[in-house]
Amino acid sequence: MSAPFVEKRPFGGFAVVTLAYVAALLVAAAVLKLAPLDWHPLWKVALADVAATVVVFAFSFANDNSSVYDPYWSVAPVVIALWLALGPGGPRELDLRQVVVVALIVAYGARLTFNWARGWAGMGHEDWRYVDLRRTTGKAYWLVSFVGLHFFPTVLVLLGCLPLHAALVSPGPTFGALDLIAALVTLAAIVIETVADEQLRSFRRSTQAGGAVCAVGLWSWSRHPNYFGEISFWFGLWLFGVAAGAPWWAGLGWLAMVALFVGISIPMAERRSLARRPTFAAHQRRVSMLVPLPPRAAVETESAR
Repeated sequence: MSAPFVEKRPFGGFAVVTLAYVAALLVAAAVLKLAPLDWHPLWKVALADVAATVVVFAFSFANDNSSVYDPYWSVAPVVIALWLALGPGGPRELDLRQVVVVALIVAYGARLTFNWARGWAGMGHEDWRYVDLRRTTGKAYWLVSFVGLHFFPTVLVLLGCLPLHAALVSPGPTFGALDLIAALVTLAAIVIETVADEQLRSFRRSTQAGGAVCAVGLWSWSRHPNYFGEISFWFGLWLFGVAAGAPWWAGLGWLAMVALFVGISIPMAERRSLARRPTFAAHQRRVSMLVPLPPRAAVETESAR
């Protein structure tokens, strides 16, 4: 989730991305307007979400850069939440739960989008995972890109937003203790991601040695504190859904997030670090993979080998 530190601002690239997302938003709005009135709001959101993804993919393909899609992860939840809360099927007046949920999602989206924007190197840069995928898939890359790098993340984010229907649209119990816990978890998740990203950014700016391992602050307690914060954010949204009486399937989203980060993102990042950073294997033995925990002492680590 973290972007590399860059000095130059890619204004031309930002213009392309902005145009892509404005076009995607307009297409999504048209789909929502044309969708049958008797459809469930989540089905409408799903159809509009897929249509917007196709538009962004078209810009990715036209510019030969799948990283055009990268901000979608943080932009889509904000748009979905605002439409559910303020759209035609939303409540006439927002209650405390709805205000808190929307505010937290807007904060999450704004922070993550800003972190992407200040670290993006423009159309000349593409996420290293996409570069690796190009090399291994060859001529099939753009088909793989659409399915794996555009459509699949859209589905994950949509699943993560399932609790929002109960929290923002369906009438449910008033704001209570579980809502307070959900708010604290979600806010803490945003803070953890913010601190982790700032610490990593500072480390990259101050470290000259190639292959160095970030082991400062939260990164000395977790090898992936930013991912822990991300998973916790979606868990917090699910808690809001539970507090509002969401059905069991609303929990599929945050479980899918756990599967994504633990089963795919973390293993990929760690294989890369093992190949590029000579001391990373020792770092693995000392520091928790995901949940921040006090690091194991070097003596204990060596004795356990």
